[in-house]
Amino acid sequence: MKEFVDQLLSLLQQGISAIFRFVEMVWNWTIDQVYTLFQAPFAAWPLWKQVALVMVAVAVAAVLYRAARELWYAGTSILAAFATLLTVFVKTLPIVVLAGLIAGAGMWAINNFDLPQFVANADRTLDNATR
Repeated sequence: MKEFVDQLLSLLQQGISAIFRFVEMVWNWTIDQVYTLFQAPFAAWPLWKQVALVMVAVAVAAVLYRAARELWYAGTSILAAFATLLTVFVKTLPIVVLAGLIAGAGMWAINNFDLPQFVANADRTLDNATR
């Protein structure tokens, strides 16, 4: 069972890592494209090309603003979810401790008591009490 959980966690880690590498690649490509846009020799261009460059820059800014806004909302949602997760961890801690205590006490009882001997001793005690 432990091997299965370890393999599952490893698979999840590799999948998440691949997603982040892909996202990083796309972001780096986009940043390079935007950097190239602003490195254009627009001062020597005719007016119509300068106007087209401004329109392209405005479109890029609008799209990046939308992406930034979505990232902001996602970040606040993630922060709220993380706070909720921490609250649940703390809230369920007594229940988890209780489960551990039950498991530990159960194993202690199983390892330290011999039921047939316990029943025999109880029968002898009952026989002595009835005499």
